[in-house]
Amino acid sequence: MSNDDKVKKLLADAHARGALSLKSKAALDVIDVGSQIQAGLGVTIDDVAASEVVLLTMMPDDSSSIAAAGNTAAVRDGHNLVLEALKASKQAGEVLAHTRYLNGHVLCPYTALDHAVAMTKANYDPGLATPLYDQTAVVLGTVIAKAQELAQAGIAVRTLTLIITDGEDCRSQHCAAKDVKAIVDDMLAQENHTVAAMGIGDPRQFRGVFGAMGIPDRWILTPGNSASEVRRAFHVFSQSAVRASQGMALGGFGN
Repeated sequence: MSNDDKVKKLLADAHARGALSLKSKAALDVIDVGSQIQAGLGVTIDDVAASEVVLLTMMPDDSSSIAAAGNTAAVRDGHNLVLEALKASKQAGEVLAHTRYLNGHVLCPYTALDHAVAMTKANYDPGLATPLYDQTAVVLGTVIAKAQELAQAGIAVRTLTLIITDGEDCRSQHCAAKDVKAIVDDMLAQENHTVAAMGIGDPRQFRGVFGAMGIPDRWILTPGNSASEVRRAFHVFSQSAVRASQGMALGGFGN
């Protein structure tokens, strides 16, 4: 079976068990996500020893406005802070981490925390566009496919995903906000998925943007456009990530 066929089968199986609606599956089919999702799946089931797994997924914005606003280091440091916080937790061995930049570059497919790749000056140089809807669909499709793969192996799975951007959608070619919302709605209905978002800049702008994508208001972070606020927002997310790894119920940021 080719990698593309494997991904399609995982998504078909997710649909068959009610975890993915026809509407969401159609949105993923439109953008032909097979190879993109495969690039993020990472470790094989044979390499997963835990009976329960938390999938931590982050999609940092690598658009030019991040650099223009002077937030490159803050986003880089914030991402790394989340990884370090989880590495220090008792459940570190149960977490698989995956980072895909907003323009599609896979920094790190799903892997054990010890092998997760930190963001550095060498591997993060934001200077591209903001295909927010297309790439959010890809990253959520990756979460769904990996969760399905684990579930089929009898491994209990919970997921925590963070979408990070400082701008509205620019240059998505296949998906609209409603397509992303269909996928998010399916995930949230399963109750083992949490989808969060961080909008760097105007809080009023991003609550509307993320709300249209189906992300619950309680899971939206809106730091202002300053490095200190961005780092603080990542710290808040890291606390939620640690609680998720501990099996605690998550009600939103600050809960």
